[in-house]
Amino acid sequence: MLSRVADNLYWITRYLERAEHTARLLDLNLHQMLDQTPESAALRWQRVHAALRMTLPVDAPNDAYRITNSLTFDLSNDASIVSYVMAARENARQVREQISTEMWEQLNQLSLHIRRTKMETIWQSEPHEFFQAVKNGAHLFHGITNATICHNEGWHFLRLGRFIERAVNTAALLNSHLTSIIERQQVSSEPLDYVELVGVLKSCTAFEAYCQTYTADVRPNTIAEFLLLSAECPRSVRFAVEMVQATLQEIARITRKPGRAERLAGRLRATLEYGQVDEIIADNLHVFLEDIQRRCTQIHTAIHQTYIAYPVDYMLAS
Repeated sequence: MLSRVADNLYWITRYLERAEHTARLLDLNLHQMLDQTPESAALRWQRVHAALRMTLPVDAPNDAYRITNSLTFDLSNDASIVSYVMAARENARQVREQISTEMWEQLNQLSLHIRRTKMETIWQSEPHEFFQAVKNGAHLFHGITNATICHNEGWHFLRLGRFIERAVNTAALLNSHLTSIIERQQVSSEPLDYVELVGVLKSCTAFEAYCQTYTADVRPNTIAEFLLLSAECPRSVRFAVEMVQATLQEIARITRKPGRAERLAGRLRATLEYGQVDEIIADNLHVFLEDIQRRCTQIHTAIHQTYIAYPVDYMLAS
């Protein structure tokens, strides 16, 4: 497979995962505004931006309408939902011959739906319906992908982009939302905010899955354990990293180019597989989550160096 094709496929799913993640956070936080005081708005939107690996400007107005519009429909903002979906579509257009007609049509439908929708329209009616459509559109694309193309090298690059992005997103979300809750718990005897804790789980669409494992006893430590170390939760960091490693192993087998990315993913998987949440929190959960994001960046760089921007002499020698 051409390196250009692999790069395009990889970024299609990374961008779609970002769009779905942003839609989920905005949808949840707009709903939580009904249960929280106006005074908490600034902190809430700071956390949303941190979970999206962005910085909320100090002089930015704590206006839910403006922030939502910027993160949803603003084409000048590279981190908006519309920008992510358009970027995914552009990458798909460049490798149109590598994807199925059904995949292309689904991506086009999602792109058209977002571009035709106006902020004034959804704000006056029901934002939840719009964000639900974005999430469903991304999920449908992944399902169509699994059902309509051969599970060959190209499919593996699509899956690789999806799960490495998910690992980073979940780690960033836990770092922005859960670390502060645990720090407050360690220095204060105030009761935990149940709405806030449930919000962390719902930010990862993991509330029902969590309750099936731990019942409805929602605690910061068990949330950290579930979203970090669970081998079964599809939104956990460990699950995503295991998918990344397995996918890299398959790509290495097909291309006969085992490399640093596979080894880095294996080391990160071992860290999560044998990690204990109590030890992680005692050592410093914030540092641990920052390290996960740093190591995912290293894996991404290694993927790029091995399969995308490798030197010519490396290819000739393989």
